[in-house]
Amino acid sequence: MHASEFDEGEFFQALWSGGTRLLLIGRRALVALGLPVLTADYDLWVHADDIAMLNQSAAAFGLAANRTPEDARGVGRYVLENDEHVDVLVARSVPTQDGVRVEFEAVWARRMTLRYDERVDILVPCIDDLILTKQWALRDKDLADIKLLQALKAARS
Repeated sequence: MHASEFDEGEFFQALWSGGTRLLLIGRRALVALGLPVLTADYDLWVHADDIAMLNQSAAAFGLAANRTPEDARGVGRYVLENDEHVDVLVARSVPTQDGVRVEFEAVWARRMTLRYDERVDILVPCIDDLILTKQWALRDKDLADIKLLQALKAARS
C-alpha cells in the first residue's frame, strides 16, 4: 500500500459533502464533542445503500475497502485502510449487551451536526445514542466513555 495524502478536515468534508448517510461514532465522535479521549482510528456507521458513495469519497484519500459493498452488507462491517484505519459499520441495527436494538434509521433521525472547522460540519449520533453505541461491547474504555458522555449530557442540561 502507498501512504495516503491525509488531511482529516478534507477527509470529513469529502465524506459529508456528497449526501452519504454516514455517522461518526466511537471515540472520534467523543473527540468531536470536546471530550478528553485518545484514539488512533476512525469508526463510521454508514447506511447500507450508501457504501459505494463512502468508498468513492475515501478512495480520494488512498483508502481502499477490504470488502465489496455486497460482502460488507452480508458481514455488517468492513475496513477502509491504507496508512489510516477506518472501521465501517454497515448493519441496519446492532443490539447492546442488554439486548436493546440500536437502529441506524432512528439514530440518523436524531443525529447532531457538529462544526469541525469553518468549512466542515460532521454528523454524529445524539449523546443518548452515542451512549447506546458504547453499550455494544461494554469494554472498560466504553464504560469510561459512557461516564464522560453522561457528564457532558448533565452539563448541557
